[in-house]
Amino acid sequence: ELRYQASPWQRNLGYPLAMLGLLALTGISVLIVCFHVLELLLDDAAMPRGIQDASLGQVSFSIFGSFGAALQVILIFYLMVSSVVGFYSSPLFTQLLPERQDTPLTKIIGNCVSLLVLSSALPVFSRTLGITRFDLLGDFGRFNWLGNFYIVFSYNMGFAGLTTLCLVKKVSWTVRAELIRALGEEG
Repeated sequence: ELRYQASPWQRNLGYPLAMLGLLALTGISVLIVCFHVLELLLDDAAMPRGIQDASLGQVSFSIFGSFGAALQVILIFYLMVSSVVGFYSSPLFTQLLPERQDTPLTKIIGNCVSLLVLSSALPVFSRTLGITRFDLLGDFGRFNWLGNFYIVFSYNMGFAGLTTLCLVKKVSWTVRAELIRALGEEG
């Protein structure tokens, strides 16, 4: 219904630009994770351990300086939003979605706990994937499992593989559906 009620500008310009933006952010995050996997294989310093002397504001945490830091912030926000959307899209947690003007207190508490757990896991998630080296002043590098090469490597490979699989499946399914629709209209 929303697609039919949308203006032609939204349908022809807004939706494609939003889709390209999501594809670009997903592709960039997969690329960064793939480079992090290569770093893990070649250099032990790429492990997401704690930073001893974090000279905040004196040294850039990104190779590309300010642009890289801005890109890291954008990717972290993208991962946060996609985690929340993925969480509420899973069949197990769809009942937890709040309803307008009719959400019981237990459901509100469940949503608060879920969002707290997701937001607490985000710094460790982005550090383990190699998206950022910044510790967010929480010293998340103290976790013993962040020093285990096999866990970090498996986590990165799983993220890169599954995200690429989802991306290819979604794009190929959309292209296939459009081709079928185009061929069906002509024939």
